[in-house]
Amino acid sequence: MSTIVFFHAHPDDESSSTAGTMARAAARGNRVVLVVATGGECGEPAADLAGGETVADRRHRELEASAATLGVARVAWLGYRDSGMTGWTQNKALGAFMNAVLDEAGRKLADVLDEEDADALVGYDWHGNYGHPDHVMVHHVTWSGVEQAARRPRVLEVSINRDHQETVVRMARLRGLEEGFHMPDPTMLGDDGNPIGSPAADLRWGVDVRDLVDVKKAAMRCHASQVTDIEGFTSLPPELFEATFGWEFYREPGVVGSLDVNWPFEGGPWPGTPSHCTCDLEGRGWPVRSRS
Repeated sequence: MSTIVFFHAHPDDESSSTAGTMARAAARGNRVVLVVATGGECGEPAADLAGGETVADRRHRELEASAATLGVARVAWLGYRDSGMTGWTQNKALGAFMNAVLDEAGRKLADVLDEEDADALVGYDWHGNYGHPDHVMVHHVTWSGVEQAARRPRVLEVSINRDHQETVVRMARLRGLEEGFHMPDPTMLGDDGNPIGSPAADLRWGVDVRDLVDVKKAAMRCHASQVTDIEGFTSLPPELFEATFGWEFYREPGVVGSLDVNWPFEGGPWPGTPSHCTCDLEGRGWPVRSRS
């Protein structure tokens, strides 16, 4: 079977975006590895933090519980600090991920890819789904890691399907359910001023994980300290939760084809990605920064 590495910015990101795919991959006998860039220091402090316990301490434990729920074989931490949202003072904190030297962070990821002889790597789309600085950095570090790996893996990029989620939001509004509920709204701009997610035309794979929504919700609930998001998501009416989180969508740069609702990880191992990060050539995302 194949080894698939999932790369996320913060503890809890895995639970809301790729948890269903991770659980299915593990259940099918694949080795699933989760790499987390930061400790999530800018998250919500738990109300019951013990003396000497930090936000990062708690979030590490929550992430390990989520990983166990999903069948993850290994969790690797890159050791950076959560940068917070755009414009926060934490953007300038020592060790903030958004300020990492790109080739150094990429080397850390490549080390995991090499140790695992990874067949596939799942990162984020060009603006990290909603423009969070650390999510954007995950995108760039993904491609830096790919370029430095001894064996280039196949690369998928998770994204929110803007067209699908617009349909979900319309469904909620028609039923009078949108008020007071917490879910991605692609009619709003993300943290970087770009529309959230990607249009369906830019996506290659749609993974139906509706049969795994209970597993996905359980993974979310492992991150109980993050009350705003986790309680907001898990308290959605069942039909809205399933419609929002029962599907996971991916780009596959360098692979031509329209959106295919199917399991993308058949028949591995696969040839390495034929693509390279082109965000900067297209004027999207941040400039790639090197040591110089």
